Amino acid sequence: MRVVSGIQPTGNLHLGNYLGAIRNWVRMQADMVRTGGECLFFLADLHAISMPHNPAELAGNTREMAAALVACGIDPERSVLFNQAQVPAHAELQWLLNGTARMGWLNRMTQFKDKSGKNREGASVALFTYPVLQAADVLLYQATHVPVGEDQKQHLELARDIAQKFNNDFGNGTDIFTLPDPIIPPEAARIMSLRDGSAKMSKSDPSDMSRINLTDDADTIMQKVKKARTDPEPLPGEPEGLAGRPEAANLVGIYAALEGISVNSVLRDFAGKGFGAFKPALGELLVSHLAPINARFVALKDDRTALEAILAKGAVRARERAAPTLAAAYAALGLVRG
Repeated sequence: MRVVSGIQPTGNLHLGNYLGAIRNWVRMQADMVRTGGECLFFLADLHAISMPHNPAELAGNTREMAAALVACGIDPERSVLFNQAQVPAHAELQWLLNGTARMGWLNRMTQFKDKSGKNREGASVALFTYPVLQAADVLLYQATHVPVGEDQKQHLELARDIAQKFNNDFGNGTDIFTLPDPIIPPEAARIMSLRDGSAKMSKSDPSDMSRINLTDDADTIMQKVKKARTDPEPLPGEPEGLAGRPEAANLVGIYAALEGISVNSVLRDFAGKGFGAFKPALGELLVSHLAPINARFVALKDDRTALEAILAKGAVRARERAAPTLAAAYAALGLVRG
């Protein structure tokens, strides 16, 4: 079993990234070590250039994201941690797969429509072919499983379609690529903004008060929780009582996800209590979970030499794993290499 997943290096991780993805990566890492499988986690810096970006910021964010992942528990000795740009096979395989991917398939991708907005003609070609690079990211390593949220299911289905068509067209009875299966995390926590319970917690929100950053210190976390939007009603005794109360539901959901318990259990403990009692408890819980991550991150984030060494070592391992698949794809297409 081989698990492959990536994240764009767009700045500090926040609580939504941690509870929605990174914590599950750490658990998968432990599972793979126990069962003899392997995890490859990459920083998707090639994907990042599909949108306008600042080159200096991208380089800094890539190192900073590596520090954050290590601080969260990704162990470069037990998993392969690297950035795409150090493994040229990602871009090479994307080009090879462009001959198999179909315009109609890409035209159906909702992410391009969302990110290009009303100016589709002004969007980059890289944004349009982004899903083909995503396919290359996982097919390159013969990934058996890929963690996906609701917004990525469509892209994994495309990767499977590309792999199947390539195998059928060029495999001569042999599968060049493994068709990866999705992993739907059992606790795929959907963390919403602290300022708007109907919007996802996001790095792009202009208000820093809308999110808990993994770099926030204890005082900042407590302050953000204290000022989080709520309503005047006390907490109900059952989940049905949270209907129509998105901000309340979000805070209760965060508490449940951190403690690894059900929303039912949280409400049982806090039924009838107001947010004057609940928010301090949630703040303390957040601090207890995030303080060790913050301490590790602060210790590592400015050690450029150590971070570049981690990524370089991971890239060597990734290139070794990618080489056989890339060679097989070239050969299947009849391309002559030296």
